[in-house]
Amino acid sequence: MAEDKHGMLRHFLAALAYRTQKALREAPSDFADFEAGNLTRTPRELVQHMTSVLGYARTFFRGGSYRPEPLPSLEGEVERLHEMLADLSAHLAAGDPLVDMTPEQLLQGPFSDAMTHAGQLAMLRRLHGSPVPPEDFIVAEIDRANVGEDQASPRSPDREWPEELP
Repeated sequence: MAEDKHGMLRHFLAALAYRTQKALREAPSDFADFEAGNLTRTPRELVQHMTSVLGYARTFFRGGSYRPEPLPSLEGEVERLHEMLADLSAHLAAGDPLVDMTPEQLLQGPFSDAMTHAGQLAMLRRLHGSPVPPEDFIVAEIDRANVGEDQASPRSPDREWPEELP
């Protein structure tokens, strides 16, 4: 049963990688430091926070603590995020035991938190004036072995969407 749960968590991490890249794909160059107001995190800060949340999750495999320092670019933050996703996925693939944490808690806590932030990136794209096209995620090409930046293009993008800018 632990293998099944670890496999599902790896798939979740791959879905997180896919959705994060979807939110960032073809983003305008000034998107990284877009400020929506009211002390909202910028996209670069959100990606750093996602790495921090997942680094916290990794401590339940490796021990210790994790607090990443801010990097000067969104590209650097995104690269570090995918390195963290790869490290977590490797722990899960190896069947490494969790310490003081269940797979369910990992999913409901830090993994879900990170997915929420991927959605916030998509929302910030809309507020920035460069909305992300919708798609049917059920048919998305998500491979649990792929948690990198190079993600598949949408298989079923919506052809018409009311939010599209002229």
